[in-house]
Amino acid sequence: MVYLALVLLLALSAAFVAARGGNLFTTANTVDLFTRSSLLGFLAIGQTLVILCRSLDLSVGYVAALSTVVAATTMAGDPSRVLLGVGAALGLAGLIGLANGLVVTKLGVNPFIATLGAGLIIKGYLDTEFQGPAGEIPAAFQAFGYTRIGVLPVSTLIMLGVAVAAVLFLRRTRMGYHVYAVGGDAEVARLSGIRPEVPTVTAHVLCSVMAGTAGLLLAARFGTGSATVYGNGYELEAIAAVVLGGTYLLGGRGGVAGTIAGVFILATLDTVFNVLAIDPFVKDVLRGVIVIAAVAVYARGRHSRAATRVRFPSGGASPPDRGPAPEARPSPDPGGPADPDPSPRALGGRR
Repeated sequence: MVYLALVLLLALSAAFVAARGGNLFTTANTVDLFTRSSLLGFLAIGQTLVILCRSLDLSVGYVAALSTVVAATTMAGDPSRVLLGVGAALGLAGLIGLANGLVVTKLGVNPFIATLGAGLIIKGYLDTEFQGPAGEIPAAFQAFGYTRIGVLPVSTLIMLGVAVAAVLFLRRTRMGYHVYAVGGDAEVARLSGIRPEVPTVTAHVLCSVMAGTAGLLLAARFGTGSATVYGNGYELEAIAAVVLGGTYLLGGRGGVAGTIAGVFILATLDTVFNVLAIDPFVKDVLRGVIVIAAVAVYARGRHSRAATRVRFPSGGASPPDRGPAPEARPSPDPGGPADPDPSPRALGGRR
C-alpha cells in the first residue's frame, strides 16, 4: 500500500507542478529529492528497529548533532584522521544507544522519558561547550556529502545499502526474529526462552549508530561540526517516516522496506513544496495532515481485519450453529408403562 501511495504521490505531484508550468523531474529536483531522502533514511532505519521492539528514541537528533562535532574536531581537517573521526563518532553514538537501552530495560524507565532525558543531556553539553561551528572536515570526506553518480548521490546509495542490510537482519537472523517477538509480546517472548532486554538494547545501539551516520553526513555537507542541528526536528521526521511506512507504533509489525517508502514520500513532499515555493508554515500543516491521514487509514485497515478474524479462546474449531437443542423426552419402555413424569429427578433421589 505504501509503495502504491508513493507512486500516486509522484504522479499527482508531477501533474500539479506541470500545471503550474514547472517540471518535477528535472535533474536539480531529482537530486534534491534523493539528497533529502538519504539523511532522513539513516535516522528512520534506526528508528524502525527500536519501534519494532515497542520502544522509541527521541535522542537521535541530538546524537546526530554531537556526532558532527566529534567527527569534525577529531578529523581537524587532516585527511589521515578520517577513519579516526568516523570511528570516534560512531563509537560514541553506539555508547549512547547502549546507555539508552540499559536505562529502558534494566531500570524500567519509559523509553520516551529515557531517550528524551538523554537528548537533553547532550543538548546541555553542546550548548555549553560549542557556541558555533567546531572543527573541520577534510575535503576527502566531504565527498560523502556531495559526490553523486548520475542523479543518485553516493549518500543515497549507501543509505539504500544499509536499508537492504537492515531488511536481511530482520528477516534472516535470529536476532531479527527476536525483535519482532519482543515487540509483539515481551512476556510471551520471555516464556519462549528469549531475553527481551537483548533485542531492545541491540535495537537502541543500532539506532544511535544510524543517528551517528546521519551526523557524519551532515558534517560532510557542512564541512564542519554543527552543534545546533538538533533543532531541525529530525527525530519527529524519522518517526513520521516510520509511521507512513506502516510500522505499528506498539511494535511487532512493519519493517524497513515500508519505512524507505515513507522516507521518499516525505522527501517528495518537501521537494514539491520547495518547487512551488509554499509557505513553510503551510508546509508543516500539510505534512501533519498527511501523516494523520495515513495513520488513520492503517488503523482502519487493522480494525477491519481484526473484526473479520474469528477467535476461539479454546483454540479449537467453532461448532456449527444448529439452533436451540430440542427438548429431550424419554422413550417409552416397550416392556412397561411410560414414565408419567419426564422431568429430571432431584439429586440424591432413587431411580
